[in-house]
Amino acid sequence: MAEPVIGQDREDAPARNEAPGGKGGARAGEDGAIGSDEVQALAQRPALDHFGDPRIGLDLLQCEQAKCPRVDPLGQPGRRCDADAAVGVVEQRAGSIHARSLVPGPERLGYASAVTMTPTSAAAESIDILPADDADLFDLDLRALRRRWAAAAARAPFGSEGMTGADKRAQALGVPGQRLMEHAGAAVAAAVKAIAEATDRWGKGPILMLSGPGNNGGDGFVAARYLARAGAEVAAVLVSTSARPSTPDAGRNWDRLDREPRVTRIQAASAADLRVLMRDADRASIVVDALLGSGVHGELRDPIKSAVEVILRARAAKVPIVAVDTPTAVDLTSGDASDPVVRADLTVTFHRPKTGLLTKRGARLAGKVLVAPIGIPRQADRG
Repeated sequence: MAEPVIGQDREDAPARNEAPGGKGGARAGEDGAIGSDEVQALAQRPALDHFGDPRIGLDLLQCEQAKCPRVDPLGQPGRRCDADAAVGVVEQRAGSIHARSLVPGPERLGYASAVTMTPTSAAAESIDILPADDADLFDLDLRALRRRWAAAAARAPFGSEGMTGADKRAQALGVPGQRLMEHAGAAVAAAVKAIAEATDRWGKGPILMLSGPGNNGGDGFVAARYLARAGAEVAAVLVSTSARPSTPDAGRNWDRLDREPRVTRIQAASAADLRVLMRDADRASIVVDALLGSGVHGELRDPIKSAVEVILRARAAKVPIVAVDTPTAVDLTSGDASDPVVRADLTVTFHRPKTGLLTKRGARLAGKVLVAPIGIPRQADRG
């Protein structure tokens, strides 16, 4: 539904469309992929190496894939180094992101790559394990999550209007919106935990969840619940002039957080409230952008604008940023951005790749991209 905090409002719902044509676009079915002419530019962008050390950088796009199967002796699902073309490029060198992970040996697993993607078969499409139903979800690292959701990433991309329609048709077919939100939030939480572990930040500070009043914020509230139950301390912030979220599903998930002892609920209704949060933004282990889900036209208004500035402050302090569906102020159809705009290290988008995140600018702002299934049936993609 429309967000009341921006100048020319857009509907706050997940979204997708056809692959964009032209020079800057990416091929359909490539999860967060970029064209060959864009690899060098994207590899050098600050979001890939802003932690200030060589563990995160150019080699994430250029290193070779693992060559031999090996299963983690600890028995954790997904902690594997077997090569799979649908997973993408793997970081392997010593001193990598996973240099301090539980995985022994030199073949460390890095970020899910935004470069290589092989479409999956119809059989793989039919056996998607939905995030909230996946018993092993929180044992998976980023590469394993990408592999788990490869069928969703292989679907043809679409834009904001396409996803809004698919979402509505899914509910008309009997899939509750609350269930779609549950899967989306579980997927975000798994990705947040994975990036926190990959950067040795899990348990090193609270997770700051900045959520808008609409369904994108509701995804964030669900993620906060899952993260708390996984052992994290979470500050769940409702960024809104209203005391409650603006959609029923988001409201229910906001209320459920009141029963979670590891979650601190906060309402930030003004720029002044966000300035207080900004003082401690650098102490967060991860910051999650769940403010707006479908981009905006025109300039952001407070309190959303000040929340974006909190995210930018955290990013400058080398805190990893995870975006829900799209970085706030990035249009999911065109990749155009308003000002200010979030630059994420990882974006978790839903159901299909997004055309806006496959453009040059969108790819730079989204960082690495995971496409998670959320239970929208195939029939809902038609019409």
